[in-house]
Amino acid sequence: MGTKRVLARCVAVTLLACGATRLVGQSEPPSTPSAAPKTTEQVYKNIQVLKGVPADKLIPAMQFVAASLGVQCDFCHLENAFEKDDKETKQTARKMMRMMFAINKDNFDGRQEVTCYACHRGAHKPVITPIISQEESPVVAEEKISHEEPSTAGLPSGDQIVGNYLQAVGGAEAAGRVSTRIQKGTLTVGSEHFPVEVLAKAPAKRVTTVRFPGGDSVTAVNGDDGWLSTPSRAVHDMSPSEVDAARTDAELFFPNRINLIFKELRVQHTEQIDGHQTYIVLGMRDGRPPAQLYFDQESGRLVRVLRFVETPLGNNPTQIDYADYRDEGGVKTPFRWTVARPSGRFTIQIEHMQQNVPIEDDKFAKPAATRTATPAH
Repeated sequence: MGTKRVLARCVAVTLLACGATRLVGQSEPPSTPSAAPKTTEQVYKNIQVLKGVPADKLIPAMQFVAASLGVQCDFCHLENAFEKDDKETKQTARKMMRMMFAINKDNFDGRQEVTCYACHRGAHKPVITPIISQEESPVVAEEKISHEEPSTAGLPSGDQIVGNYLQAVGGAEAAGRVSTRIQKGTLTVGSEHFPVEVLAKAPAKRVTTVRFPGGDSVTAVNGDDGWLSTPSRAVHDMSPSEVDAARTDAELFFPNRINLIFKELRVQHTEQIDGHQTYIVLGMRDGRPPAQLYFDQESGRLVRVLRFVETPLGNNPTQIDYADYRDEGGVKTPFRWTVARPSGRFTIQIEHMQQNVPIEDDKFAKPAATRTATPAH
């Protein structure tokens, strides 16, 4: 893979844990705070299947298709001409979407039980014949499979687990005193390494700048406003669902925000991660898929967050693993986090950090010139 292609993929993968991705050409954003949300056919050209869907859900839906089939946009679309129907694969994709909706409607009362991924599993052509295993299969007599939810008997409550987490990082009072962070380190994608800087200010302001050889890639959120930019393109506004994901990440940057982000913390069960037993806690929010929070039973620290962006075709997952906790100003903070999505993963390793230093609000201000994108489906 050539250098330009590596950098392009780096940009696509690393522009935020939220998975914000934009294509060029859209004449106006899907919605504005003062206007009612627009539908796909009001914003994009040549919409045939996903009519009536909120416009901000279209890009995440296309990301879900790409991840489910293991392909990129050009598998179905012509570059810079997304509205055209020249490719047979695009016609096939429409047929498959209609089939999927019909299966769920006719067999599952409209619930989203079957998705693109249910059959494709990361391949553009589903495997229709069972694969012969290369390993010997153990004989299991009268195996009983339980479909019941794991018991939570004997487990601490979600509030207790989060309380232990706050104590593990230095206490709620000490965590609450942290209002800003400046972090500098290295972002790694595969064998490529790039300088990165993260500016954060409580409660929900965060700017991540990755310095590529061809220019800076910036991902930013400031409360209810989010945007990103790449070296060769203008600034792109995030959709509401992308802003929500970015804001959640920004708030989780400050430990004392957990009880404010989620309306309910519901303990699920335990799971082993890298040889350590963890508690899994569901963070519940109105109108959003719950996030799964993983807390190390021994250290009490948050070691993983698994969250989802809801789309008309299925949920896009993002997993963030936290490690290398270090004491800084009386509060233990992860100096390494790995963000993984179906399209790829990257790791940020922090080398220098400052806390509670003044950061001017204009550092989080969106540049004046914005431009968004217009795919057509």
